[in-house]
Amino acid sequence: MANETAVFFGQFLRSPAVTGAVAPSSRRLSEAVCVPVPERGDPVVVELGPGTGPFTAEIQRRIGGRGRHLAVEINPRLAGHLGARYPGVELVVDSAARLPELLAGRGVAAADVIVSGLPWAAFPPAHQADLLRAVVASLAPGGAFTTFSYVHARLLPAALRFRRRLGEAFEEVVAGRTVWRNLPPAFVYHARRPRR
Repeated sequence: MANETAVFFGQFLRSPAVTGAVAPSSRRLSEAVCVPVPERGDPVVVELGPGTGPFTAEIQRRIGGRGRHLAVEINPRLAGHLGARYPGVELVVDSAARLPELLAGRGVAAADVIVSGLPWAAFPPAHQADLLRAVVASLAPGGAFTTFSYVHARLLPAALRFRRRLGEAFEEVVAGRTVWRNLPPAFVYHARRPRR
Protein backbone atom coordinates (compact mmCIF):
# COMPACT_ATOMS: atom_id res chain seq x y z
CA MET A 1 0.00 0.00 0.00
CA ALA A 2 2.83 2.42 0.81
CA ASN A 3 4.30 1.81 -2.67
CA GLU A 4 0.92 2.55 -4.32
CA THR A 5 0.61 5.77 -2.35
CA ALA A 6 4.13 6.82 -3.36
CA VAL A 7 3.46 6.05 -7.05
CA PHE A 8 0.15 7.90 -6.94
CA PHE A 9 1.57 10.94 -5.13
CA GLY A 10 4.47 11.10 -7.59
CA GLN A 11 2.05 11.19 -10.51
CA PHE A 12 -0.02 13.86 -8.73
CA LEU A 13 3.09 16.04 -8.40
CA ARG A 14 3.87 15.58 -12.11
CA SER A 15 0.35 16.35 -13.30
CA PRO A 16 -2.15 17.39 -10.60
CA ALA A 17 -4.97 18.25 -13.04
CA VAL A 18 -4.85 14.77 -14.59
CA THR A 19 -4.31 12.75 -11.39
CA GLY A 20 -6.67 14.92 -9.34
CA ALA A 21 -5.83 13.63 -5.82
CA VAL A 22 -2.85 13.31 -3.51
CA ALA A 23 -3.58 9.73 -2.41
CA PRO A 24 -5.45 6.67 -3.70
CA SER A 25 -9.06 6.23 -2.61
CA SER A 26 -9.68 4.34 0.63
CA ARG A 27 -11.21 0.87 0.91
CA ARG A 28 -14.40 2.41 2.32
CA LEU A 29 -14.78 4.80 -0.61
CA SER A 30 -14.02 1.93 -3.02
CA GLU A 31 -16.80 -0.15 -1.46
CA ALA A 32 -19.26 2.75 -1.70
CA VAL A 33 -18.40 3.52 -5.35
CA CYS A 34 -18.63 -0.12 -6.42
CA VAL A 35 -22.05 -0.87 -4.89
CA PRO A 36 -23.73 -1.22 -8.33
CA VAL A 37 -21.27 -3.89 -9.51
CA PRO A 38 -23.36 -7.10 -9.51
CA GLU A 39 -22.10 -10.09 -7.56
CA ARG A 40 -23.98 -12.48 -9.91
CA GLY A 41 -24.17 -12.99 -13.66
CA ASP A 42 -21.61 -11.95 -16.25
CA PRO A 43 -21.55 -8.15 -16.15
CA VAL A 44 -19.47 -5.84 -18.30
CA VAL A 45 -17.85 -3.41 -15.87
CA VAL A 46 -15.88 -0.45 -17.18
CA GLU A 47 -13.58 1.51 -14.90
CA LEU A 48 -12.44 5.01 -15.83
CA GLY A 49 -9.26 6.42 -14.30
CA PRO A 50 -8.30 3.43 -12.14
CA GLY A 51 -5.01 4.98 -11.00
CA THR A 52 -3.23 2.48 -8.74
CA GLY A 53 -6.33 0.31 -8.44
CA PRO A 54 -8.35 0.77 -5.23
CA PHE A 55 -11.63 0.52 -7.18
CA THR A 56 -10.09 -2.19 -9.37
CA ALA A 57 -9.53 -4.40 -6.33
CA GLU A 58 -13.14 -3.99 -5.20
CA ILE A 59 -14.53 -4.63 -8.70
CA GLN A 60 -12.40 -7.77 -9.00
CA ARG A 61 -13.61 -8.96 -5.61
CA ARG A 62 -17.25 -8.42 -6.59
CA ILE A 63 -17.16 -10.05 -10.03
CA GLY A 64 -14.92 -12.92 -8.93
CA GLY A 65 -13.71 -13.84 -12.42
CA ARG A 66 -17.12 -13.51 -14.11
CA GLY A 67 -17.97 -11.18 -16.98
CA ARG A 68 -15.50 -8.57 -18.21
CA HIS A 69 -13.65 -5.78 -16.46
CA LEU A 70 -12.18 -3.12 -18.72
CA ALA A 71 -10.12 -0.27 -17.27
CA VAL A 72 -9.26 2.93 -19.16
CA GLU A 73 -6.25 4.83 -17.79
CA ILE A 74 -4.64 7.77 -19.61
CA ASN A 75 -1.42 7.77 -17.53
CA PRO A 76 1.01 5.12 -18.89
CA ARG A 77 2.94 4.84 -15.60
CA LEU A 78 -0.20 4.21 -13.56
CA ALA A 79 -1.45 1.82 -16.25
CA GLY A 80 1.80 -0.17 -16.06
CA HIS A 81 1.52 -0.42 -12.30
CA LEU A 82 -2.13 -1.50 -12.55
CA GLY A 83 -1.49 -4.04 -15.30
CA ALA A 84 1.26 -5.74 -13.29
CA ARG A 85 -0.97 -6.00 -10.23
CA TYR A 86 -4.21 -7.04 -11.99
CA PRO A 87 -3.34 -9.10 -15.08
CA GLY A 88 -6.98 -10.25 -15.46
CA VAL A 89 -8.21 -6.71 -16.15
CA GLU A 90 -8.48 -5.62 -19.80
CA LEU A 91 -6.38 -2.46 -19.57
CA VAL A 92 -6.56 0.29 -22.18
CA VAL A 93 -4.15 3.24 -22.15
CA ASP A 94 -6.25 5.96 -23.73
CA SER A 95 -8.67 8.81 -23.00
CA ALA A 96 -12.03 7.95 -21.46
CA ALA A 97 -13.58 10.45 -23.90
CA ARG A 98 -13.05 7.76 -26.57
CA LEU A 99 -14.96 5.14 -24.60
CA PRO A 100 -17.57 4.24 -27.26
CA GLU A 101 -14.82 3.56 -29.81
CA LEU A 102 -12.69 1.67 -27.28
CA LEU A 103 -15.59 -0.63 -26.37
CA ALA A 104 -16.61 -1.19 -30.00
CA GLY A 105 -13.02 -2.14 -30.83
CA ARG A 106 -13.22 -4.86 -28.19
CA GLY A 107 -16.60 -6.19 -29.29
CA VAL A 108 -18.50 -4.69 -26.35
CA ALA A 109 -21.93 -3.25 -27.21
CA ALA A 110 -22.50 -1.52 -23.86
CA ALA A 111 -21.37 -1.53 -20.24
CA ASP A 112 -23.64 -2.70 -17.43
CA VAL A 113 -21.76 -0.56 -14.90
CA ILE A 114 -19.30 2.29 -15.34
CA VAL A 115 -17.23 3.17 -12.27
CA SER A 116 -15.31 6.42 -12.46
CA GLY A 117 -12.27 7.53 -10.53
CA LEU A 118 -11.83 10.59 -12.76
CA PRO A 119 -11.30 14.03 -11.14
CA TRP A 120 -14.40 15.63 -12.70
CA ALA A 121 -14.08 18.94 -10.85
CA ALA A 122 -10.53 19.38 -12.22
CA PHE A 123 -11.69 19.26 -15.85
CA PRO A 124 -12.64 22.26 -17.98
CA PRO A 125 -16.29 22.46 -19.13
CA ALA A 126 -15.76 21.07 -22.64
CA HIS A 127 -13.81 18.05 -21.36
CA GLN A 128 -16.43 17.34 -18.68
CA ALA A 129 -19.12 17.39 -21.38
CA ASP A 130 -17.13 15.11 -23.73
CA LEU A 131 -16.48 12.57 -20.98
CA LEU A 132 -20.08 12.50 -19.79
CA ARG A 133 -21.34 12.07 -23.38
CA ALA A 134 -18.96 9.11 -23.76
CA VAL A 135 -20.28 7.56 -20.54
CA VAL A 136 -23.94 7.94 -21.57
CA ALA A 137 -23.25 6.57 -25.06
CA SER A 138 -21.45 3.53 -23.61
CA LEU A 139 -23.90 2.53 -20.90
CA ALA A 140 -26.67 -0.06 -21.32
CA PRO A 141 -30.21 1.39 -20.89
CA GLY A 142 -30.58 -0.24 -17.46
CA GLY A 143 -26.96 0.41 -16.52
CA ALA A 144 -25.47 2.31 -13.61
CA PHE A 145 -22.78 4.98 -13.42
CA THR A 146 -20.96 5.84 -10.21
CA THR A 147 -18.36 8.43 -9.40
CA PHE A 148 -17.37 10.52 -6.42
CA SER A 149 -16.61 14.06 -5.36
CA TYR A 150 -14.59 15.46 -2.51
CA VAL A 151 -16.59 17.17 0.22
CA HIS A 152 -14.33 20.23 0.30
CA ALA A 153 -14.87 20.79 -3.46
CA ARG A 154 -18.65 20.29 -3.45
CA LEU A 155 -19.45 23.98 -3.96
CA LEU A 156 -16.73 24.82 -6.48
CA PRO A 157 -18.11 26.00 -9.85
CA ALA A 158 -16.70 22.97 -11.72
CA ALA A 159 -18.26 20.56 -9.17
CA LEU A 160 -21.63 22.32 -9.35
CA ARG A 161 -21.48 22.24 -13.15
CA PHE A 162 -20.70 18.52 -13.09
CA ARG A 163 -23.63 17.82 -10.73
CA ARG A 164 -25.97 19.77 -13.02
CA ARG A 165 -24.69 17.85 -16.05
CA LEU A 166 -25.23 14.54 -14.26
CA GLY A 167 -28.88 15.51 -13.75
CA GLU A 168 -29.19 16.34 -17.46
CA ALA A 169 -27.55 13.06 -18.51
CA PHE A 170 -29.41 10.68 -16.16
CA GLU A 171 -33.00 10.37 -14.98
CA GLU A 172 -31.89 9.42 -11.47
CA VAL A 173 -28.90 10.82 -9.57
CA VAL A 174 -28.48 10.10 -5.86
CA ALA A 175 -25.68 11.43 -3.66
CA GLY A 176 -24.55 8.92 -1.03
CA ARG A 177 -23.40 9.57 2.50
CA THR A 178 -20.02 11.15 3.16
CA VAL A 179 -17.14 8.70 3.48
CA TRP A 180 -15.13 10.38 6.22
CA ARG A 181 -12.45 7.68 6.22
CA ASN A 182 -10.96 8.85 2.95
CA LEU A 183 -8.24 11.42 2.24
CA PRO A 184 -9.89 13.84 1.67
CA PRO A 185 -13.47 12.91 2.71
CA ALA A 186 -15.71 12.18 -0.26
CA PHE A 187 -19.24 11.20 -1.25
CA VAL A 188 -20.53 9.08 -4.11
CA TYR A 189 -22.94 9.89 -6.95
CA HIS A 190 -25.06 6.95 -8.13
CA ALA A 191 -26.67 7.61 -11.53
CA ARG A 192 -29.12 5.41 -13.45
CA ARG A 193 -31.22 5.45 -16.60
CA PRO A 194 -29.09 7.47 -19.04
CA ARG A 195 -30.99 9.95 -21.19
CA ARG A 196 -30.25 9.30 -24.86
